[in-house]
Amino acid sequence: MADNNSLLDKLEGLVSRFEEVSTLITDPSVIADQKRYVKLTKEYKDLGKIVDARREYIGCLQNVEDAKEMLQAESDPDTKDMLREELAASEKRIPELEEEIKLLLVPADPEDDKNVIMEIRGGTGGDEAALFAGDLFRMYTKYIESKGWRYEVTSFSEGVVGGYKEVILKVTGDSVYGTLKYESGVHRVQRVPQTETQGRVHTSAASVAVLPEADEFDVEVSWNDIRKDIFCASGPGGQSVNTTYSAIRLTHIPTGIVVQCQDQKSQIKNTEKAFEELRTRIFNLEYQKYLDEIASKRKTMVSTGDRSAKIRTYNYPQGRITDHRINYTIYNLSAFMDGDIQDVIDQLIVAENAERLKESEL
Repeated sequence: MADNNSLLDKLEGLVSRFEEVSTLITDPSVIADQKRYVKLTKEYKDLGKIVDARREYIGCLQNVEDAKEMLQAESDPDTKDMLREELAASEKRIPELEEEIKLLLVPADPEDDKNVIMEIRGGTGGDEAALFAGDLFRMYTKYIESKGWRYEVTSFSEGVVGGYKEVILKVTGDSVYGTLKYESGVHRVQRVPQTETQGRVHTSAASVAVLPEADEFDVEVSWNDIRKDIFCASGPGGQSVNTTYSAIRLTHIPTGIVVQCQDQKSQIKNTEKAFEELRTRIFNLEYQKYLDEIASKRKTMVSTGDRSAKIRTYNYPQGRITDHRINYTIYNLSAFMDGDIQDVIDQLIVAENAERLKESEL
């Protein structure tokens, strides 16, 4: 019981903080301060999970004590069997809850709840790399749809024989960054290219970058620092897209970051979207330093800041996918390319959580 108590002691202060925060978020002066209010509602949500787990944990500990006492006093065999079942269920749940609580006590990446800007680029391998970038785009959009999230393509450049040299999309939903961040890095494909007549297996690659979307509280960007260019959009979308000057390019002069948006027919909408992406990329310059710091501490390098690291190989002749960070191999390539990637993401989350627990040494 001593170990249990030490865990409960850690949770005591958080309960009073939870009560304090729940009062604060109803205070009109706090609601008026948008920045503070957003921060406190997130803290309230996070602490709520801990408070709920603590309540269940205390209940389980109490159930064990009660069931043991009642077993000693009880003589009816059926009732004894029922009590034994209850006791076994509570005893099994206690260590599970301890792990859950320890993990909840480790600070999560503050960006996990955010939406993302996702960028997929064909890398080495020319036409075949662009085709593979197109396959990855299809894989992610199917996965995004299966999660009930939404996506919109903000800019793209098509490959000569299909696929994409580059495609950028914005993904919105619940905890999108916390899930998709594991996809940042170089994805390598081994297959016989459609463009190859000899039937030899080639290796090519595409890179994926997943950036947590910055909101207006994360970074201040002044229009005085931005140069805006307007040009004709290219690509599909009918006559109106091709003939109107609606595509927007924004250049952030202090950092040299350039973004463009061409998916909307309206210049104003394209400007808004380009500005959102620009803010995200500026924010990520700072956020990158934080990722590099984590990567230097964690062996698994799961949420590594190094976007040039080769993270996964897709081998078509063998129907095999290998994630190199956790040495995990599966043989369901066609389902995987159809968006069935949750299993690998779950394995990566487990590996990351193990590292986080080790790091905090709770």
